Amino acid sequence: MVENKDFKFATLAVHAGQDPDPVTGAVIPPLSLSTTFAQSKAGVHKGFDYSRSGNPTRNALEVAIAALEHGKYALAFSSGSVTTASVANLVPTGGHIVSVNDTYGGTYRYFTNVAKNNGVLVDFVDLFDPNNLKTVLKPNTRMVWLETPTNPTLRLCDIRAIADIVHAHSPETILVVDNTFMSPYFQNPLLLGADIVVHSVTKYINGHSDVVMGAAVTNSDTLYQRLAFLQNSIGGVPSAFDCFLANRGLKTLHLRMQAHQRNALSIASYLESHPLVERVIYPGLPSHPQHALALKQARGFGGMVTFYIKDATLDHSNAFLSALRIFALAESLGGVESLAELPAVMTHASLTPEARREVGVTEGLIRLSVGVEDEADLVADVRRGLEAVEKLSVVN
Repeated sequence: MVENKDFKFATLAVHAGQDPDPVTGAVIPPLSLSTTFAQSKAGVHKGFDYSRSGNPTRNALEVAIAALEHGKYALAFSSGSVTTASVANLVPTGGHIVSVNDTYGGTYRYFTNVAKNNGVLVDFVDLFDPNNLKTVLKPNTRMVWLETPTNPTLRLCDIRAIADIVHAHSPETILVVDNTFMSPYFQNPLLLGADIVVHSVTKYINGHSDVVMGAAVTNSDTLYQRLAFLQNSIGGVPSAFDCFLANRGLKTLHLRMQAHQRNALSIASYLESHPLVERVIYPGLPSHPQHALALKQARGFGGMVTFYIKDATLDHSNAFLSALRIFALAESLGGVESLAELPAVMTHASLTPEARREVGVTEGLIRLSVGVEDEADLVADVRRGLEAVEKLSVVN
């Protein structure tokens, strides 16, 4: 196969790590369910000895994800949360992590309840002005953790500017960027100075809501070796079958992301014109305060839309969510199907009330994961939900 640099995204999505099987010539590599592998002599094998340490099907997926993120290495884990825990384990006891304050609830939960008990201090900081980072870095800061766009308020962090600050501070400080919301199709943080990129593969990369998985990608030989040791030692690896499914989903990532974005922009534009909507947050709208940054560091805007119902209580939000016929009321995101959720009592319920208020997660904040269904049908479904809000407001 020609070097990866000679191919564009769609070609890599289909072919990276997918060389025909050398024994049968099968164009699609076979699913390897074996837990162990025969050795020709004691300690002499063909690259695999035990599936926790390495598996041909997992290896194919890791090669593909690395190629799409412009990385040298990728490691797959059994969930996004295990990925977070494994990457955070790079920070020793007594170390310090700076995390963006507007972060996924599961990440917040891990940092505040697990990392803390491991002797790692975590500060949550508004990093939407990169200069804020300079005021909180310490001699023992070993990691800076970003999400961009953030979950669920879709705020952006300037990856390049923050990378420059991190690396000027200390060569031992690692910049990690959670790229789940954008996927490798729209954004590649390694090209902007990140040291590690993490994904919840469950979301856009797999794209079909039938696999739970995570991945970490890097260009650093040292970081790869450390993460590979943790992957094998902790053992949070995905099954071969899940890797097969995720690799199958990955092959259409470019097609799906185009459809996600097209539908998301249509819905965001509709919501912005509706009198019952206080504010719409979507990086693809010129009204987004960081629209210019989105244009600078990404090639698109993704499929996530967040909005505030005007003067909403929990009853108003539930009226909207209950009236939907296409959008399912469910957690997660990034699948072909459209999902809607209320972060304050669902994905971000683990945040303290003070933390939710600080980042704007209110009872009137709705998060939409816009799927690939018909554009007009999705807009009509959102209209149906807002009509239910209007009826409730009239009754009250």
